[in-house]
Amino acid sequence: MSTDHLKTIEQRLLWLSHWMIHHANHIRPKVDGIKIGGHQASSASMVSIMTALYFSVLRPEDRVAVKPHASPVFHAIQYLMGNQTREKMENFRGFGGVQSYPSRTKDIDDVDFSTGSVGLGVAITSFASLVQDYIAAKSWSGEKPLGRMIALVGDAELDEGNIYEALQEGWKNDLRNCWWIIDYNRQSLDGIVREGLFDRVEKIFDAFSWDVVRVKYGALQRAAFEEPGGDRLRQWIDDCSNQEYSALTFMGGAVWRKRLMDDLGDQGDVTALIDRRSDDELAALMENLGGNCTETMVEAFAAIDHDRPTCFLAYTIKGWGTPIAGHKDNHGGLMNKAQMLEWQKHMGVAEGEEWEPFANVADVAALKAFLDQVPFFARGARRYTDDKIEVPAIELSSDRDISTQMAFGKVLDDLSKGDSKLAERIVTTSPDVTGTTNLGPWVNRRKLFARKALADAFIEHRIPSTAKWEFTPEGQHIELGIAEMNLFLLLGAAGLSHSLFGERLIPIGTVYDPFVCRGLDALNYACYQDARFMIVGTPSGVTLAPEGGAHQSIGTPLIGMSQDGLAAFEPAFADELAVIMEWAFDYLQRDGEGDPDERTWLRDETGGSVYLRLSTSPIEQPVKRADEDFRQGAIDGAYWLRKPGPNCEVVIAYQGVVAPEAIKAAGQLAGNRRDVGVLAVTSADRLNAGWTAAQRARSRGNRAAQSHIERLMADLPGHCKLITVIDGHPATLAWLGGVAGHQTIPLGVEHFGQTGTIGDLYGHFGIDAASIIEKVNGLTPGRTV
Repeated sequence: MSTDHLKTIEQRLLWLSHWMIHHANHIRPKVDGIKIGGHQASSASMVSIMTALYFSVLRPEDRVAVKPHASPVFHAIQYLMGNQTREKMENFRGFGGVQSYPSRTKDIDDVDFSTGSVGLGVAITSFASLVQDYIAAKSWSGEKPLGRMIALVGDAELDEGNIYEALQEGWKNDLRNCWWIIDYNRQSLDGIVREGLFDRVEKIFDAFSWDVVRVKYGALQRAAFEEPGGDRLRQWIDDCSNQEYSALTFMGGAVWRKRLMDDLGDQGDVTALIDRRSDDELAALMENLGGNCTETMVEAFAAIDHDRPTCFLAYTIKGWGTPIAGHKDNHGGLMNKAQMLEWQKHMGVAEGEEWEPFANVADVAALKAFLDQVPFFARGARRYTDDKIEVPAIELSSDRDISTQMAFGKVLDDLSKGDSKLAERIVTTSPDVTGTTNLGPWVNRRKLFARKALADAFIEHRIPSTAKWEFTPEGQHIELGIAEMNLFLLLGAAGLSHSLFGERLIPIGTVYDPFVCRGLDALNYACYQDARFMIVGTPSGVTLAPEGGAHQSIGTPLIGMSQDGLAAFEPAFADELAVIMEWAFDYLQRDGEGDPDERTWLRDETGGSVYLRLSTSPIEQPVKRADEDFRQGAIDGAYWLRKPGPNCEVVIAYQGVVAPEAIKAAGQLAGNRRDVGVLAVTSADRLNAGWTAAQRARSRGNRAAQSHIERLMADLPGHCKLITVIDGHPATLAWLGGVAGHQTIPLGVEHFGQTGTIGDLYGHFGIDAASIIEKVNGLTPGRTV
C-alpha cells in the first residue's frame, strides 16, 4: 500500500471537506442570515483515520457508522471516488444537498448507518454484528464473508449511556467483528474533555472483553523518541494536560519551542533534539499524534488478525492541519475568509480549482489507478436487496373472551407450527419481558439464538416449566436485558438486514407499552434510516390496572401518530389483529414509489415499520366477520361497527381495549337517541395521515380527493355529536371533529393512574360506559338516558 498515495488522499480530503463547509458559510448566498455550520475542526481530527480506513483497510462487506461531525469527510471521500456530485457538495446543508450528518435515506452516496443522534450510530454496529452472526448461523443464508461492523466515535459520545448498555449486551451475546475507533481529540462543544478519560475507557472496554489498542504517537513522534533525549520528550507529552496541549497547538511552533525549552532545555540530548527542528517542523512533530498519522493508523488496523471486538483509542488534534487547530472554541468555529485564503495557499490549491477532486495532485493518473484498486469500492454500491417473502393467510377468531396480547401470541404460535418462509425469517426479541408479552409459545417452538448451543438445565433436570429456554444457532429469538434502547437498536439493525447483508428478516420486538418512551430516541433513529420491523407495545394504558401509574401508558398513541416511518395500530378484537398482522408482514417488505393511493391517500407502497398497541384485558369477541368493509377498514384505520342512520344524533368513536364500554354505552343510548353510531378506530395514525394528505391534494387542485375517514363521516348530519374514547391521551381522537365540523367530546387519560380494578380506573378517568352516557346527557341536547 503506497504511503505517498494515502498522504495525497488525506490532504485532498482535508481540503475538500473544509472547502465544502467554507463555501456553505462564506460564499453561498445566505437566505436566512444564520450560520450554516459544518464542524471543520471535528472533520480535521478524523481525516487521517478515515483515509487509512477507507483506502487501505475496509473490504466491501464491512459496514461503517461515521461519527456525525465527520460527515464532510465522508462526503469528500465519496466525491473523490465519483459517488457524490459537485452540485450536492456545493449545496451542503442546503435543501437537497449533502446532509449535515450521514443519512441512508437522504444522501445519494453509500451510507451504511445514519448518524446524528449522538451515540446511537456507535451502538448499532454491535447489534449489526449480532444480526450478521444470526444470519450466518442459518441454513438458508449461504456462504458469505463476514464483515466488520465499525463505528467512528467522537470521544464526547462516550458520555452517552446507550453505549454502555450496548457493551453489556454485546458481552452477553459473544460479540465479534466489531471495531469502535475513538477520535480522542479531547475537546467537546463546551470545553476540554476531563483528564484521564482514556484510562477509564480502557478499563470499561477491558471489563467487557474488548481488546483495546491505544494509538497515541505518530510515525514522526516514534522516530523522535528513538533519538537521544527522546524518552524525556515522550514523558513530557504523556504528562501534559489536555488543555495545555490544545493551547500550545493553537499557538504554534515558536510557542512549542519556548515551552519545551523552558521545561526540558539545558538537558543536552533533548535540547539538541528540539534545536534540530525548525518551528514548523517542531509543530508538525508535536501535532503528529497517532490518530493524525495515516501510516500509524494503517499499521494499527492491519495488526488486528482476529475477530474479537476491538476499541482503537486514537489520539488526535481537533482541527489538525488547519489554523484553528487546538483552539478551545473550535468545535463550532469556522475559519474566516482571511484564514481560508492563507490556508488555501498553504494547501497549494489554485484559485478556481477549489472543487477539483485532483487539484494540485502531481501524478493524477497514478492516483486514479490507485483509487481504482481500493478494495472497499471495488464492487461498486454495497446496498443490497432481497426478494419479498410471501405472507400466508392469517385467520384468528375466537368464541371466547381473549385479549389482543393473547391473540398476538396465538398468531405467532400458529406461524411457528408451520414451515412457511415467513416463519423461517421471523426473528423475535424482547427486553426481558418475553414471557409476559406472550412470546413464550413462539420461543418454545423456535428456540433462542446463540452462536454456541446451550441446553436448558431445567429441561435436563426434568423441572416443570412453561419456558423451554434452549439456546441454539438455529434459534429465532434474541433475548435482551431490560434496556429498551438496545431493543430498538437491535430492531433497527435487523430491520436493515436485507440492505446490509442481502438477507431479509422480519423482526418483531415486544416491550411494555409505557417503556416505548425509554427507547424513543433509538426508535426514531431506526425509523429515520428506514429499518423495517414490528414493535408490539403491550400491555398498555390504565387497563393494566393493578400495576399502577408507573406501568400505565398515556401518550404512546400520540407517539404512534407522530413517528415518521411507523404505522401505528390499536386493535380491539382478535380478528382485527389477524387482518392487520397479515397486512403488516407485507407492508414491512414494500419499497415502492411514494405515490398516494387515491382510495386512502396513504403512501402504502413505500412500506415502513409497524407499531401494535395491545392489551392484556380479555374482552368478548364479535361473531365471525369476513366482509370486505371490515377487513379493509381495519387496515385503513376504521370501520362502522354500528353504522349510523340518516338522523344520527351521536356517534361514539373508540380505539382499542375500551370497545366494550363504547358498545355498552351505545346500546343504552339507542333507546333515547336516534341512530346512534359506533365507529371502530383501529389506527388514528393512518386515518389522520390520509386525511391531511387528501387535504393537501385538494389544495393543489384535485377536488375529488377524499380520505377514508372523510368517506366514513360524509353522511353524518351536521347536528351529530362525536364522543371519542381511548385508554390513552384524548388528543389521539379529538381531531375527528375537524373532519366534517362535528362537535366533539374527547374522553381519555391525561394524568398518571394508580392501582385498582379496571372498573375503578375507567370510572376515575371517565372512559367507562357510564361516563360516556354522562357526557352525552350533560353536553348534548336530547333525551336523558
